[in-house]
Amino acid sequence: MKLLRYMCLFLVLIVLAGSVTPVSAQDYRFQVPEQSVVVTINVDGTIAIDYTMTFQNDSGAHAIDIVDIGLPNYQYKLQSITAEINGQRITKITDSDIVSPGISLYLLNNEIPAGGTGVVHAYITGVADVIYPATQEESEEYASLQFWPNWYGSEYCYGKTNYQMTIVLPSGLKDTEGRYFIPENWPGDSEPYSRILEDGRIFYTWESDQANGYTQYSFGASFPARLLNEGVIVKEPYVPPSDSGYSGSSGGFNFDLSSICPVIFCLGFVGFFALMIYSATIGAKKRKMKYLPPKIMIEGNGIKRGLTAIEAGVLMEQPMDKIFTMILFSLLKKSAAEVISKEPLEIKASEPLPSGLYAYETDFLDAFKETGSKRKKLLQNTMVNLIKSVTEKMKGFSRKETIAYYEDIMNRAWAQVEQANTPDVKAQVYEEVMDWTMLDKKYDERTTEVFKGPIFIPAPSWWWRYEPKFTRPSTTVSMPTTTSAPSVGTGASRPTISMPNIPGSAFAASVVNSVSSFSSNILGGLTGFTSGVTNITNPPPPPSTYRSSGGGGGGGHSCACACACAGCACACAGGGR
Repeated sequence: MKLLRYMCLFLVLIVLAGSVTPVSAQDYRFQVPEQSVVVTINVDGTIAIDYTMTFQNDSGAHAIDIVDIGLPNYQYKLQSITAEINGQRITKITDSDIVSPGISLYLLNNEIPAGGTGVVHAYITGVADVIYPATQEESEEYASLQFWPNWYGSEYCYGKTNYQMTIVLPSGLKDTEGRYFIPENWPGDSEPYSRILEDGRIFYTWESDQANGYTQYSFGASFPARLLNEGVIVKEPYVPPSDSGYSGSSGGFNFDLSSICPVIFCLGFVGFFALMIYSATIGAKKRKMKYLPPKIMIEGNGIKRGLTAIEAGVLMEQPMDKIFTMILFSLLKKSAAEVISKEPLEIKASEPLPSGLYAYETDFLDAFKETGSKRKKLLQNTMVNLIKSVTEKMKGFSRKETIAYYEDIMNRAWAQVEQANTPDVKAQVYEEVMDWTMLDKKYDERTTEVFKGPIFIPAPSWWWRYEPKFTRPSTTVSMPTTTSAPSVGTGASRPTISMPNIPGSAFAASVVNSVSSFSSNILGGLTGFTSGVTNITNPPPPPSTYRSSGGGGGGGHSCACACACAGCACACAGGGR
């Protein structure tokens, strides 16, 4: 039985020779439980693409006998491509007539049967003309790559994929020079983790167990152009060959794509850039809030213990208004400061200051000695110094493991508060662990929930320092009564501070609103303030836009990239846009 494969956009027609009943496209149904893609950028301007894909074919489905993989353009050599299926070499590799540009891997005797599983590995080297100029505000010229990995038609592929995408940057890159682009459609963290290979090369990796094999994802990175050889950055637009359409034979189906390709290309080109502009706007806003430097993303081993809640908050990249509010409460609890006005916020440092304050706490107090733009600048310097301190402490340790460690502390702190039996005990426990509970992204919701209802709690001993309306409590001396025999140690007088009871809901609202109040009254807007810090600690990547000559940065534009073929586990590849 000879299988003829044809494709035009979203139309797939299978014709079987002879009198055999045609096989329906719906006979092909599979999952991709795991997929790993590694793109390595070489100094000669070429890239090497390494795919490892696990296919789980459905019971009763057609055998997967050919795997098609789309490529960025036609600038590759078949003889430089190697592939295996379950460790067995694939000996027949051709240009694909389904995905253009792309290749076909013929599994032959190692096809994946119905109900079977197969791991396909393909290594494509020397793909040229994929690096384009980057548009950015840098002191030197930057080059960039944007890459769309292979994907499959949703009518054939389904289920979740444990997905890993890695971009290896050119050698010679310093840890502060690389930039990454916010991924498109990606269900995982937009921020990759970064590591250094043994040869000193830096790479970015995005991971998600909520991805799938039928969605088009986009990844990218930029770097100084000086790292590449002269003349390898593409300056002219990519133009697909005029014969990129496929013309069938055997008299069954004949369709020439060349007549409609220009129209489709133009529409797709306009749509692509509209999407890129929108993505760049949203991505840039998110990116401004990422203030940790790239070097802190380089994973080490083990947990860094001993961080304060505030330092842990920086490691988690908590919003800066929350970080500053945590510092404020820390100073109030240490009797190091007093709020003299809440609207606008003004604080006064205690004299003398208690010993043992952290550098970021004294920097914070120094900032409030100034007003207006000077105060804002000093607060930005406070954050920059705090970020640098945390970065230094995290050298050699795993950020991922450390964050998990402090998240566990946070969760246990909340459990203590929520399990307290009485309002008095709840308030006491909350006061003790307040700094750790503030690490919770849903801190405001949980605080409001904990103290909701008609309950009254004793105000914290430092509450008068935060609420100017509260009068400073007087210190009294309590004496043992004569009606009971004192136990050891209770016969001497001891000072106590009596605090009034306050409604729990009012307490919660005051604490929760402190964060937003800090942002609006002091920082003048969180995004702008954070951007000023980020520009120093983690300079933003170039916008995800490219010169018109560059197209998608990593690939040309082809009409033959639209759907999965039914005769094999082929796919539309993002490189061929």
